[in-house]
Amino acid sequence: IYLKVPALYKSKEIDIRKMIGQSLDRGKVEAIISIENTGDTPSYGINKSLALRYLNEMKALSSDNNIDESNLLATVVRLPDVLITEEADVTEEEWQALKEVISEALQSLIRFRSQEGNSLEQDFRDNIGKIQQLLDLVPNYEQERIVTIKERIRKGLEEVAENIDENRFEQELIFYIEKLDISEEKVRLFNHLNYFLETMEKSQAVGKKLGFIAQEIGREVNTLGSKANHADLQKIVVDMKDALEKIKEQILNTL
Repeated sequence: IYLKVPALYKSKEIDIRKMIGQSLDRGKVEAIISIENTGDTPSYGINKSLALRYLNEMKALSSDNNIDESNLLATVVRLPDVLITEEADVTEEEWQALKEVISEALQSLIRFRSQEGNSLEQDFRDNIGKIQQLLDLVPNYEQERIVTIKERIRKGLEEVAENIDENRFEQELIFYIEKLDISEEKVRLFNHLNYFLETMEKSQAVGKKLGFIAQEIGREVNTLGSKANHADLQKIVVDMKDALEKIKEQILNTL
């Protein structure tokens, strides 16, 4: 909490910090309290005898050196100890008024953050929903992907060998396809997406936790991409990463 208050309220600084800390969970908070003097209750005085001595000395100096005397008074009031700040205790009535102002400012901030939070929530749901829709498209290409891999391997073998052992070919193909199997990644990604939505429903601050879940979503999406071996699946992965990047950017704005 960065707090800047007039000297008059220094004695209340701890109480003000406590009020802010009780209302806001975490993050950097700047609070600046200022006083506008209307002139009805001046908070300063003038040391007249000192000001006159300064003025007489400066007039003598100006006269001896042919210096313009038109701005002497403005210069004098800026000299040390000419203006005297009148120290006063904060009355209970004024302290109550100040607390009401601080409370009102905090409530306004919380209302604004709540509105911002509703917008962020909808943005999260839209992007999580987009990743879920893209995940639902993955099975459409899995069988085609296996056929493509099979043909690619067969073509490669035909270029280096005239006779192919079909049994051995099928064994090697099964082994290769198992290495590229994405069933576990799909299940984990589905669970992470649901967990993200469930976590958003919690009442406490979940910003950091959402960040960790987003990292796990990213790992599964990256693994899908590395195992894709199919142009259309690669496009799906790119779109997933685009939606995930938007989620990560907005997580920085959440508590």
